[in-house]
Amino acid sequence: MTLLLFGAMHLSHAQKEPQYTQYMYNIGSFNPAYVGSVETTDISALYRAQWIDIEGAPRTIRFGVNHPFNNETMGLGFNVINDQIGPSSQTFVDVAYSYQVNLSDYVKLSFGMDVGGSFLNVDFSKGTFENPGEPILDQETISKFYPTVGAGLFMYGDDGYLGVSVPNFLTDDIYNEEVATIVDDKLQFNFIGGYIFELSESLKFKPAVLANYLSGSPVTFNVSTNFLINDTFTAGASYRIGSAVSGLAGFQVSPNAFIGYSYDYTTNSIGDYSQGSHEIIVKFFLGKDFAKNKKEKMRGEKGKPKQIDSPRFF
Repeated sequence: MTLLLFGAMHLSHAQKEPQYTQYMYNIGSFNPAYVGSVETTDISALYRAQWIDIEGAPRTIRFGVNHPFNNETMGLGFNVINDQIGPSSQTFVDVAYSYQVNLSDYVKLSFGMDVGGSFLNVDFSKGTFENPGEPILDQETISKFYPTVGAGLFMYGDDGYLGVSVPNFLTDDIYNEEVATIVDDKLQFNFIGGYIFELSESLKFKPAVLANYLSGSPVTFNVSTNFLINDTFTAGASYRIGSAVSGLAGFQVSPNAFIGYSYDYTTNSIGDYSQGSHEIIVKFFLGKDFAKNKKEKMRGEKGKPKQIDSPRFF
């Protein structure tokens, strides 16, 4: 099992950034251009337990804040993500900034960048490893800090979005004799898109896709479908090609709070040893009533307020 986990650590380099099933609710964690697109300040907390029953399997905790300025052209974001697997623990901290421009009356394009760092800690006393010829295993512990600079684009309207981002351009800083065998960092691109179809007054349908490209590795595709019922309940499914099939559910507790859950059934060889993966996310929306009243001031014909899609669903 130790060899299986250690092999999984190397396989995980094909997706260096932490993996999420509910990525449609977590865009600010990997695309800094998203942070100013929100209608009001939101706070997110996520916990992911991957490959249940495998000792030392990945565990991810994320805390994030997205805040738009009142002029609706800028935004700030903050992320803390802790990703643990086997003897290694990596904590990402970054601050993001975005600037929005109007492409039309209904579509905006946001430019974003983030600056931060990654704290890597490896403690080989937590397991038994046999890998002759690897210099890193001669050390019992490793503790390093690496700066990160990322950027992204995010085009969005009331009904859909497209985005692309690079989490870190400073990949060369991670290569050295001590940790090159553990952190084989390469430039990663994330592509995301989604659209909302209003099937009826009480039912909305949103397909979404997330693709991750890491130089020298196959593209990772995540495809999801979600239904929003009565602006309160969400239910759907997701497929990570060659890796997992997932069920998703969510509940809009109030206009100011949302909770979502997903379960992954692992479809690759690791599934023979695992009971799947669990992920839960909680989101709080501050000043939601203010944002709604602000929209209601935009009058249509005959003085009627414009229709409000609430929640926005991404």
